[in-house]
Formats: sequence, C-alpha cells, structure tokens
Amino acid sequence: MLKRLIRHPPAQALLAWLIGLYLRLIWATTRWQLEGAEYAKVSRGQPLILAFWHECLPLAAQGWRLMGGHIPAVSGLRAQALISRHRDGRLIARAVAPFDVEVVHASSSKGGAAGLRQLLRVLEGGGVAVITPDGPRGPARQAAPGIAQLAALAGLPVLACGAASSRMRRARSWDRMRFPLPFARAVVVIEAPITVPRDDPASALPAITAALNRATERADQAVTQ
Repeated sequence: MLKRLIRHPPAQALLAWLIGLYLRLIWATTRWQLEGAEYAKVSRGQPLILAFWHECLPLAAQGWRLMGGHIPAVSGLRAQALISRHRDGRLIARAVAPFDVEVVHASSSKGGAAGLRQLLRVLEGGGVAVITPDGPRGPARQAAPGIAQLAALAGLPVLACGAASSRMRRARSWDRMRFPLPFARAVVVIEAPITVPRDDPASALPAITAALNRATERADQAVTQ
C-alpha cells in the first residue's frame, strides 16, 4: 500500500518534505563532532571526493553541513551526491536539498556510467563529489569499481568518511541503514586521503573499503565514549 502510494508525485513531495523536516530536527537537537577535518582542508575551488557507506546516508548530508562549518574552503558549496534514479533516490534528493547537497542521478542498471561522467565534470569545475560505493543495492560494505575509476580519471584521492549517532535505529534493509534519533551525540570521521593509481584504479579498492570500515567503526566507538 505504502509503496503504491509514494509512486504518486504529490505523495512523494509530501514524504520528502517530512523526511527533510525530520533531518532538520536531528540537526538542531544533536551535538555534532567532526574528526579528521585536517584531511579535507583544501584551497577554495579545489575538488574533493568524499565517500560514505550507504548505511550512513541519512547522516551524510548533515555531515556535509558539519564540514562546511569547520572547513572554510568548502563553506557554502553544494556537494553533488550520486544516487539511484529509483523513486527512493528522488525522495532522498528532495529531502537533502536544504543541507547543501544536490543529487546526480544514475541508473544502476547501466552501471552508473553517465552519473560518473557528470561527477567528473563537477570535479573538473572544482566541486565536491559524494559517493556511496556499495549503493544502491549492495552488497553492503563492498566498494564497487566506480569510485576508484572516478578518482583515477580526476587525478584525486578519496576521502573515506563514517558517521554515527549515539541514538539511532537500524533498518532491516540490505545495508541496515542508520536512522538517527533526536537529542543525541553524533560524530563524523574523515580518514586520511587514499591515492588511486591512474593505470590501475581497481588496486585501490581494498584500501578504500578498509578506510570506509575504519571511519565507520571509529564513529561508532566515538559516540559510545
């Protein structure tokens, strides 16, 4: 019933507004902390590639706003996030817009090649690209080749990030997505940059996967201390 309902544009718009309102409530009632900001300290106009696991998506947009408050060079910039063309992706696009995040839609059935080309143009223009390399369908916590290919083409390192809240619920979805609750403490972690060889981007995937796991585990540990 619910799935049929949200196929209709008015219902989608209402649900997106409600999700966005909830995310703003989380932002306003949470004590935020950023670790590893020094790894993202760049000059104005210098492009960045940020990565989160798909399970962190509800916290990632707020993590970007948090970075903007700590890193002057990215303050006020709108990050470009690669998200599926599926209706869930369209909902996310509307919900995260208030957090200075725009969505580059990709078709998972075509491997997201067009989306990666769009992100490459964003980076060439000095922008910020955000990717969930195990999305949109998994397997969870396994980085697909696209992020390494993008980094190699752009000649940029990957900054692996993690995010956690002291009060959150886990979905029963394939990625066990993290849904933060109000009145909590949240931590966003940025790991050291990972260099991706231009001639062999796939060789960097184990390092990217390990860094994403490490960042997520560090965030989990930080909110329990």
